[in-house]
Amino acid sequence: MNMAPSDVEWTNNFTGTQRWNQGLPYGSQDGLIHPLPTAHESDLIGFTDEAPGSFRSNIASIPMRNFQMLLIRLCFCIQIILVASLAIPMPHALAQRGNLQDRDQPGVIPDAADEELSPEFARQMVSYRTSEAPGTIIVQTSERFLYVVQPNGRAIRYGIGVGRDGFQWQGLLRITRKQEWPDWIPPPEMIERQPYLPRFMAGGPGNPLGARALYLGNTVYRIHGTNAPQTIGTAVSSGCFRLVNPDVIDLYDRIPVGTKVIVRQQPEL
Repeated sequence: MNMAPSDVEWTNNFTGTQRWNQGLPYGSQDGLIHPLPTAHESDLIGFTDEAPGSFRSNIASIPMRNFQMLLIRLCFCIQIILVASLAIPMPHALAQRGNLQDRDQPGVIPDAADEELSPEFARQMVSYRTSEAPGTIIVQTSERFLYVVQPNGRAIRYGIGVGRDGFQWQGLLRITRKQEWPDWIPPPEMIERQPYLPRFMAGGPGNPLGARALYLGNTVYRIHGTNAPQTIGTAVSSGCFRLVNPDVIDLYDRIPVGTKVIVRQQPEL
């Protein structure tokens, strides 16, 4: 069949050879197929133009600009999720858990390497001038040291952890009771501050009171061991004085019930 010079023959992958008349306007009702009024054939997804007036089927793909838009939207959604998660307030108990490094950690069992203190806080004999009788315990809160007075101007010095701000005190008491591997019953005011704590914990290596406890007068305060040796030399307790377990065992064996304990905020002049 002869075609007019204005006729163009093209191949469709589905229906075979068809033709359109370039001279007829779009929408002509002559029974022939006419080109769509697109800006350019290469704008059609899955097609590229190799030459004017011809199309080639290609692997369907998303244009690069669409992929970039999807990536930008994904990043924006992730940012919204992160901001929303940071805005949600953390429950009070969980917030307090966030600083457990400096708080009581019931159930944690330290190993021997953890209980090796730095030379500054290691148990040692030192020169110590005082008018107190040998055997007296003197706690210097500001220095983070506990001294057991010895004859001839000497004292055994132990590194300790002391009460944090608002829980420090001073005074004179006596040891009224001693206990090996004491049970721990946190007082109500401590439970209020740290509600994740157990209401009772039997004595043992994971108990925050450690291997020994020496009770001070009729107060809630004690000199005791700890399962958190990293807190020695810091101010983190609720008013008690803590030593690593080897040191509190040594102190326990030296000190009888009735021993005088002097707690000072500042060194004696």
